[in-house]
Amino acid sequence: MHLPLVLPLILCSLTLGNAEVIQHTFAKVCPQFFYEGTEPSGIVPHNPARICQVYKNKYQFATMYDRDLRIPLYSAYVYEQGKTFRVDWMIEPQLVDPKNSKEMEEDSSTAIDRNKLAASQAVDADYEESLYDRGHLNPASHHADKATSESTCTLTNIVPQDSTLNQHLWKLYEDATMKQNTEGCQTTYAIVGVIPGKTAISNGRVNVPSKIWAAACCITTAKGVKSWAVIADNVKTGTVDPITIKALQEEIGKYTKRGVHLFHEN
Repeated sequence: MHLPLVLPLILCSLTLGNAEVIQHTFAKVCPQFFYEGTEPSGIVPHNPARICQVYKNKYQFATMYDRDLRIPLYSAYVYEQGKTFRVDWMIEPQLVDPKNSKEMEEDSSTAIDRNKLAASQAVDADYEESLYDRGHLNPASHHADKATSESTCTLTNIVPQDSTLNQHLWKLYEDATMKQNTEGCQTTYAIVGVIPGKTAISNGRVNVPSKIWAAACCITTAKGVKSWAVIADNVKTGTVDPITIKALQEEIGKYTKRGVHLFHEN
């Protein structure tokens, strides 16, 4: 099946958003994006930033950011079949200094010192000479609300993703497979993440994931629970393969060297 090419994300309005970098678990601030309010265990980097992403005075999703690798390890959100809305790429002032505003700022217009900004996180310039797409973990198309869709345009939700994978088979999973799998679901908790790789873009600044994965747990209209997961090598020939939650946790654990649990044990 051939899908239309997705052009690199370029346009966004001048809208500003918020994000709250927290010092404790997500359960303290934004548990609503996790099944039973429980964040994944075993996926906390050496130098983490837990970000409760806020946009237009509302928490929109949650991100575990690796400050050293300058990529998110995962983003968690509640899935809705929606439309894609774009805004200009945004950055997190709080990652520069915790005293800074909680509001996201546009990368292109921020007044923050560029050297300090680049030292704290990935910036749009890191991707400009790259052959990789700016790949969303939490996709803009997975939200019915315009503001929620726009809120995904933060570089803390982005990883270097192979363009062929991003624009074809991964997009097919995001658009078609998720729609099919969520039939009969009342609420779907999604987590999309990566397994970091051994290469980087922008002179070693931003890690290129070796694999990209997605997992979901849904409460059905019949009050039951079902789950599924997929994983893909982040290469041109990568395929999006179904995998059990247990097997995915073991795969992630090979990198983290810890026991991984993506969802509450229920």
